[in-house]
Amino acid sequence: MNTNILFFEKGDRTKEVWFFEHPYPVGYKSYSRSKPLTIGEFEREKKWWGGAARKGRRKSEYAWKVSAKEIAERNYNLDCKNPYAVEVNHGDPEVLMEEYLEIDRQLEEALNALKNELMDALN
Repeated sequence: MNTNILFFEKGDRTKEVWFFEHPYPVGYKSYSRSKPLTIGEFEREKKWWGGAARKGRRKSEYAWKVSAKEIAERNYNLDCKNPYAVEVNHGDPEVLMEEYLEIDRQLEEALNALKNELMDALN
């Protein structure tokens, strides 16, 4: 999981909103009161931002922009997913369980065969 940070330009009418996907630090599943977001975690964002001139800022695997028009069409819903994120499809849980049970059965069969081979070798 990640946290999205939104960037707006002050002083002018909003034409687009930049989103930046801030990955959690290793070991974090979310931020909380005991594990807060700290300023030291913003190096990637500061480098991307491009300083006061916004020089070099561009779309990347972490950053994308959405037009104000598109946000208005979404009824101002700012839950905009990262278009560069790779969606993982883990498959149908029932099919996965069937596959797991078959693998478990095969493993049990192999263990029994190994046990029989060892017993025959020792006798």
